[in-house]
Amino acid sequence: MNYRFFISNLLLVLLLATSSMAQDHLFRNPDEPLDARVEDLISKLTLEEKIGQMMNSSPAIPRLNIPAYDWWNESLHGVGRSAVATVFPQSIGLGATFDNDLVYRISTAISDEARAIYNISVEKEFRQRYSGLTFWSPNVNIFRDPRWGRGQETYGEDPWLMSKMGTAYVKGLQGDDPNYLKAAAGAKHFAVHSGPERLRHEFNAVASQKDMHETYLPAFKVLVENGVETVMCAYNAVNGDPACASDFLLQDLLREQWKFDGHVVSDCGAVSDLYRDNGHQIVDTEAAAAATAVKHGVNLDCGSEYEALPKAVEEGLITEEEIDAKLATLLKTRFRLGMFDPAEMVPYSDIGPEVINSEEHRKLAKEAALKSMVLLKNDEVLPLKKDMARYFVTGPNATSIEAILGNYHGVNPNLTTYLEGLAAKVAPGSQLQYRQGFLLDRPNVNPIDWTTGAAQSSDVIFAVIGINTLLEGEEGASVASEHYGDRLDYQIPRNQIDFLKNLRDGYDKPIVAIVTGGSPLDLRQVHEIADAVIMTWYGGQEAGNALADLVFGDAVPSGRLPITFPKSLEQLPPYEDYSMEGRTYRYMEKEPMYPFGFGLSYTTFTYSDIELSSSSISSDESVEIEATITNEGDLEAEEVTQLYFRALDPGMRSPLYTLRGTKRVKINPGESATVQFTLSSDDLKLVNEEGEHVLKSGQYRIWIGGSLPGERSLQLGGSQPVEATLTVQ
Repeated sequence: MNYRFFISNLLLVLLLATSSMAQDHLFRNPDEPLDARVEDLISKLTLEEKIGQMMNSSPAIPRLNIPAYDWWNESLHGVGRSAVATVFPQSIGLGATFDNDLVYRISTAISDEARAIYNISVEKEFRQRYSGLTFWSPNVNIFRDPRWGRGQETYGEDPWLMSKMGTAYVKGLQGDDPNYLKAAAGAKHFAVHSGPERLRHEFNAVASQKDMHETYLPAFKVLVENGVETVMCAYNAVNGDPACASDFLLQDLLREQWKFDGHVVSDCGAVSDLYRDNGHQIVDTEAAAAATAVKHGVNLDCGSEYEALPKAVEEGLITEEEIDAKLATLLKTRFRLGMFDPAEMVPYSDIGPEVINSEEHRKLAKEAALKSMVLLKNDEVLPLKKDMARYFVTGPNATSIEAILGNYHGVNPNLTTYLEGLAAKVAPGSQLQYRQGFLLDRPNVNPIDWTTGAAQSSDVIFAVIGINTLLEGEEGASVASEHYGDRLDYQIPRNQIDFLKNLRDGYDKPIVAIVTGGSPLDLRQVHEIADAVIMTWYGGQEAGNALADLVFGDAVPSGRLPITFPKSLEQLPPYEDYSMEGRTYRYMEKEPMYPFGFGLSYTTFTYSDIELSSSSISSDESVEIEATITNEGDLEAEEVTQLYFRALDPGMRSPLYTLRGTKRVKINPGESATVQFTLSSDDLKLVNEEGEHVLKSGQYRIWIGGSLPGERSLQLGGSQPVEATLTVQ
C-alpha cells in the first residue's frame, strides 16, 4: 500500500467529516432562534476560547471551522485604513452640509464598499485588521471647544444636528434588511469626551446632570433608539468613574434606561487605564482591570487585557457564567452580520469590487465637498472668470494630501488637490503658476522670496492656507503638533499671516484665501487681508474639483458652519472645564468671529411671511410653522434654512438659541419657495439642573432664517430671519 496515498486520503476523510460535523452544529442552523444558536456556540467553547473571542483580534477556532476575525475597522468618512476606497469629506465637513439625506447616501455607499472589501477578503482568506464589518464610527462627541484636535471627527457642536446626522449615518451603514446587518456601526466615545487629548487616559471630565442630558448624551441616546449596534466607552473618567467601568453610563443609562441590546467595546487600551500608573488606577492588576470591565458591561476589549481573565476567574474576581453572558451579547453581532450562515442567505454577499471608488461614488464625494465648503467672505470677487490672463496659486496646502484627507481616512488613486482642481478649470491660453511660497507652520529658512513678486503680477492669487492633520488630530498621529494633536494656541501659524501681508502689500487685485483644517481658527486677520475667504475643511478626494467649481461659478456655495468660530480663546472658558456655560452658540454670549450656521452664497435670499398653525401649544401637541424664501439674485442656488427657538422667561438656565430644524431648498432666480417645519411640545422641552426634560409654560420666540439669529450674521452679510412668538400652555 502507498503509505503517503493512504495518509492523504485519511486526512481528506477526516477533514470532510469535521466539516460535515461543523455544519451539523445547531449554531450553524439559520432556522434556529438567535439566542439558541449563540448558547449552542458558547457551550462548545473552552474558557480560553471564549476569552479569545472577546478581544478585537479574535483567533480562529479550527475544530469548529470558525475563522479568525478582527473587530477593529474604521469608516468615519469612507472605508479607512484598508483598501482603496472612496474618500468623502471629513465628518466636520459633512456637518457643514446640514444635509441628513446626503449623510445617509454617503454611509450607504461606504457600507457597499465595506461589504465588497469584506467579500473579497474572505474569498482570499485575508483575515486582517480593517477587513471586517464592525466599524467604530460615527464619532458623536460634542465639539465643545476648538482646541480639541479630534473635533474634526464629529459633526459639530450642536446635539440636535449631531443626532440627526449620526442617525442617518447609522441607518445607511447598517442597511434595512430585517434579518441581517449590512455592517455594524459604533457610536463613540461614550461619553463626555472631547479633550484634552494629552490627558485622555487619566482625565476626569466633570459635568453637571444638566449638561450631561442637554449636551453630552442626547446623540448617543438617539443613536441607541435608532438601533446602533455598538457603543464604544471612552478613555476618560466621567464624574469620578472611568467610562469603561461606570455603572451610571454602562448600566443605569445604556442598558436599563435606554434598553441598548448591542455590544460595548472599549476604546483601544482603555481597559489597561483601569490599573496602570498613568491611567485611572482604580484597581491594582491587569486581572482585576479585565474583571472590572466585564462586570461593568464591556463585551469587547480593544487590546489584550482580557488575556488575564482566566487568572481573574481563578482569583474569584469574576465567574465564567458572567463572562458567558457578556460573550453572548457580543456574538449576536457576528450572527446578525451573517458570518455563520451560508453566503447565499446573506443579501450583501454578492456585492462586488465594481462598487469601490465607482463613478457614482466619486460624484457623491464631489457633491458632499461642494455642499461642505463655507463662503465666509466675498467682496464681490467670486465667482471668477475662467479666462483671465494669469492666475497664481500659493500656500503650503495647495498640493498637500494631508489638507484634503483628514484623519481616519482611506486612500484613493485619484485624490485631487486644490492646485489640480484649479488647474483643470482654467481656460486654454490663460496662465496658471504655482509656488508653495511658505512653510506650513514655521518661517522660511531661505530669506529669498521669489513667490510674492510673481504672484503680484497675476490677476488673482489663490492662497491655500490653514492647517492640516500634521498639526491637529489624535494623540500620536499629528507629528508636527506640540500638544498631542490639540491646538492650544488657536492661531493660524504666524508665518502664514506674515506671508499674506506680503502678498497684499501694494497689490490691489483679488486674493482668495482657501482655508483648510478641521476646526475653528482665528481668521480675523485673514478676513481683513483677503477679498474672499472659503473654509474647505478636509474635503476628501474631490476637494480640488469642488473648490474649482465654486470659485469659477459652476456651483454656488451653500455650506454652513457647524461650529462657532470665536474671535480668540479669551472668549472661552478653560479647555479642561466641561461646563457648557459660555460655550457653543447656545451659551456663548460674546460676539464670535463667525457664528454657528453662518455661510454666504453668490445670490441673495430673503425671508418673509412666517405663519404658525396655532399661536399656542400644550403637552403632546405640535404646531406647523412655515415661511417664504425668495431668491433675489441671478443664480439658481440652494439655501440651508434653519429653525431656532428660545424660551423668553424659562425660570431656569436655558440656551440662548436652540436649533430644531434644517432644510435645504433649491430656488430659481427671482422665484420663491415655502419651507415648512413641525415643532412638537417635546422639541420645546428644556433640561433642568437635575437632568430632567421639562416643558415650561410661557412665551417662546421662533426664528426661521439662513443662519443663527443675531447681529453678527447680519454684519457679515447674512440674511435677516423672520420671527414669531409661540405660547406654551
